[in-house]
This record gives sequence, structure tokens and C-alpha cells, in this order.
Amino acid sequence: MKRGLIVVDLQNEYLPTGKLPLTGIEAAVAKAGRVMTDARRTGIPVFHVQHESDNDGAGIFVKGSIGAQIQAAVAPDGEEPVIVKHHINAFRETDLKHQLEAFGIEEIVVVGAMSHMCIDAVVRAAADMGYPVTVLHDACATLDLAFNGVTVPAAQVHASMMAAFEFGYARVRSVEQYLSV
Repeated sequence: MKRGLIVVDLQNEYLPTGKLPLTGIEAAVAKAGRVMTDARRTGIPVFHVQHESDNDGAGIFVKGSIGAQIQAAVAPDGEEPVIVKHHINAFRETDLKHQLEAFGIEEIVVVGAMSHMCIDAVVRAAADMGYPVTVLHDACATLDLAFNGVTVPAAQVHASMMAAFEFGYARVRSVEQYLSV
């Protein structure tokens, strides 16, 4: 099966200097960079997803801002497609599916941010479309969440998402496990 790597929203906004810093983002980006280097070396197509707000009042991921830029460490190389999205799901109102089909992609590997939002949406959508999906858990990041007066630490948010993926949507592997195959 022809594999493609989808790198989701690894943008400056998520860095400690950004407006929405994620727990462990630097480590996740470093791991994603290793996977991208391997993909390029072995001929696996890399697809970049970049979120841009279509709401002028959003204040984050504003088109043309530093925060909306893809981080330099995982920037597109050459002719790698960049899919700009305005919704959580990278397939919604984008040409991501068309791009995957144009490259003959039959299975996908996903890295990026945020585990509980855009990674969740792309993984579930891809699985629903019939793609076998692998998520590289240590090349993804998220943040603390709060609900009904309870704060859920980022590590627990992340672990819950990965457990849900593994239960029915994707294979979940570490970067080391993935690269050693």
C-alpha cells in the first residue's frame, strides 16, 4: 500500500511564544521532523496542513501572521502540498482527499497538533473514508483542558485520544516503533 504522511498544523501559534502554546510541542515537532526526513528519504509523500482563521476576530492563526506560519523545523520542502484549512477537520472544504488520490495514497500516517482537535478530526475522517491510519503519538501535542470545573492535564487529554484511536480508528505507534519497521 502506498503511504502518505500528513503533518497537521505544526504552526508557530503553538510554540511557547505563540498565542496557544501546547505542552511538549518542541519535542513533538522534533519527532515529526525525524519522520518527515525519513519520508523524504524513502519517497513517502508529505502533505502539510495549515490552519488559517477565516474569522477576522479570532486572534489566532490569522492569515499572513507569524503565528499562522508553519514552524521552520517542519516547513514544506520543494513541491510538497500545503493544504490550507479553515475548519478543524483537514478534509472539510479542502482538497486533501483529492491530493491523496492524485498521489495514489492508500494509507496514511498522521503527526501534528492538537491531539484532541485537528488530529482527532483528520484521523476519524480518514478512517471513515477507508484509509488505514497510523498515528505517531509522540509526534503529536495538545494542552490542558477544562470542563465543568475540572482541569484535565495535557498528558491525560493526549492519552485519552490515543486510547480512543487505538480502540477503533488507528494504529498508534511511537516514532521509534514506526521508524524501526
